[in-house]
Amino acid sequence: MRTPPPVRLVLFDFDGVLARFDRAARIAVLAQHAGCTPARAASALYDSGLERAYDSGLLTTKAYLQQLGAGLGHAVDAGTWIDARVAGSHADPAALALAAAVAARVPIGVLTNNGALMADAMPRIVAPLFPALEGRVLCSGALGVRKPDAAAFARTLARLDARPAGTLLVDDVFANVQGARAAGLHAETVIDARSMRKVLRRYGLA
Repeated sequence: MRTPPPVRLVLFDFDGVLARFDRAARIAVLAQHAGCTPARAASALYDSGLERAYDSGLLTTKAYLQQLGAGLGHAVDAGTWIDARVAGSHADPAALALAAAVAARVPIGVLTNNGALMADAMPRIVAPLFPALEGRVLCSGALGVRKPDAAAFARTLARLDARPAGTLLVDDVFANVQGARAAGLHAETVIDARSMRKVLRRYGLA
């Protein structure tokens, strides 16, 4: 059996790996804040393409919040956005325990297809992983490119001063895993804590 190469950095995806995303719960908070229907909130955030544009780095946070407020018919500030995102994110305790154990051995980071504000929401969602993740959360909106684009991985590694050959990405989306591998990283698909543990063991990290 081939021995996996040494890993110097583990990058975790966020939604679907460290936490489960509940879109309805997030929409409910925004709708309550704006005094509108959940359908209108969902349309303003998702159907309009606004969320995708923000995740892709095509909008500044200020412009994004202004357009979201216009769609909802009520102003939205960063604090309200974060409250809604926290309400729709449920950390996986078993996954967090595994990530914390990895952080005791090698540096960790997060690479997520989310807007820049997600970096401010994350400490409230996965608090046990801070300060290990302090300054090490990379959002596609801030990078200006989404996974699986090779530039997303290159910009992440440049910011974390890491090399592809020594980096492992764990992600629940196989297209992202394929993109990471094409960029020279080690990458594996995980869908829950059980599959994450198997991957980490394979690389000598659990």
